[in-house]
Amino acid sequence: MSTAPKPNIDSVTTIRDDGSRFFLHPADVKGFFTRHRRWTGLVLIAIYLSLPWINIGGHPAVFLDIAGRRFHLFGLVLAFQDAWLLFFAITGLGFSLFFITALFGRLWCGWACPQTVFLEHVYRRIERWIEGDAVQRRKLDAAPWDSAKATKRIGKQVAFIVVSLIISHLFLAYYVSIPELWSMMHQSPWEHWSAFLFVFIFSGIIYFNFAWFREQLCIVICPYGRLQSALTDDNTMVIGYDAKRGEPRGKPAQSGVGDCIDCNRCVQVCPTGIDIRQGLQLECIGCAACIDACDSVMTKLKRPTGLVRYDSLEGLEGRKTKWLRPRTILYSLLLLAGASVATYAISTVRPASFLVTRMTGAPYIVSDEAVRNQFLVRVVNKQDVSQTFRIALPDLPETVDRSGFTGSLELGPLGEQVVPLVLQVPRDEYNGRFHIQVILYGNGDAYELERQIEFVGPDPRLLKDDAQ
Repeated sequence: MSTAPKPNIDSVTTIRDDGSRFFLHPADVKGFFTRHRRWTGLVLIAIYLSLPWINIGGHPAVFLDIAGRRFHLFGLVLAFQDAWLLFFAITGLGFSLFFITALFGRLWCGWACPQTVFLEHVYRRIERWIEGDAVQRRKLDAAPWDSAKATKRIGKQVAFIVVSLIISHLFLAYYVSIPELWSMMHQSPWEHWSAFLFVFIFSGIIYFNFAWFREQLCIVICPYGRLQSALTDDNTMVIGYDAKRGEPRGKPAQSGVGDCIDCNRCVQVCPTGIDIRQGLQLECIGCAACIDACDSVMTKLKRPTGLVRYDSLEGLEGRKTKWLRPRTILYSLLLLAGASVATYAISTVRPASFLVTRMTGAPYIVSDEAVRNQFLVRVVNKQDVSQTFRIALPDLPETVDRSGFTGSLELGPLGEQVVPLVLQVPRDEYNGRFHIQVILYGNGDAYELERQIEFVGPDPRLLKDDAQ
């Protein structure tokens, strides 16, 4: 088999010349960014693991109850009818990502993306714990199979499978809650075969990704790296190499050379195997491992740090970075507009919802005495406590007789009910179509919801002709 590919800006660093996959073993690195990135990753993992356990208002902090058609988000309860509000969450995340990318490049990828967080702070930590550092792992790859190698490899894979199962079970808990998940786990898989199948498939996907596919997801599948060329410009903060200071490369004792001693430490610690000295590349996830690696070398050589650093392409050329520019202003305005609309939309959410629909069949019924319209009133209680409702028709003409939903209606927590509402007008009093306002009052008139319906019937002249 051919040797490890040499990092090349024009080719994928994890593919050898013969087309085979080259598995990376990034070296360990210590430093300011690595330390803070690790704490950030651990905090994000803790948040992911804890949200299904945190109880707010009788429900998990984040509980996407698909079966019950309810979304519980940090105490806010959204009914299925309010799912359109998720549009603001999705677009808000998208524009926020655009804005952050325009300012700081792929900061999301290196610091907060679940792929990076779990790979670097869980799976690779397990791998290093069982198989050793990068040098030991490469030796293990090249070593013949014996009991020691088999023990380490099997132990690592078992640990990966266990962690993948834990992640997938907790992911399912976001949709069924921890108590329900625990109940499912104590029953036969056939009792909840769909949930069992989901966990089995999702665990397999997670295991395949983090145990084998790894950085290929960022390089081959994720489109974000390709979008960065459209989202960034020369003033975007990226991780770059100061070529003016570092070139030409040479040994520390040589004269007339730059600060870069060509130790390749920045390449050895890169989780995607690139050489940052070749410039900004699709594979770079902005993790800053190369910064800490280079700074540690510069510190040992008693040279200024920052040969590899967070800076803009303009800054690396010695020019001033512009923070206010057309794309950042545009993204800021879009975020502000979106946040304003989202705030207004959320303010319109009410503790209940109701619809008034016409019963199926004929739109109206004509008898010897009256013209009758039949409606169905559907009331949904979105709260976790019981509520009492009543409806009023303030502009209902005196000639219209009302029956069906005329009193009060009590609904339990998250309950819903459909009740009839029948309106009829005497034949000789009917003068054509008219509109009626329907108001639903909840919890002792604490709030009100309005709908408008139309009373329909035949041409009044036809009724008079029939009467004659």
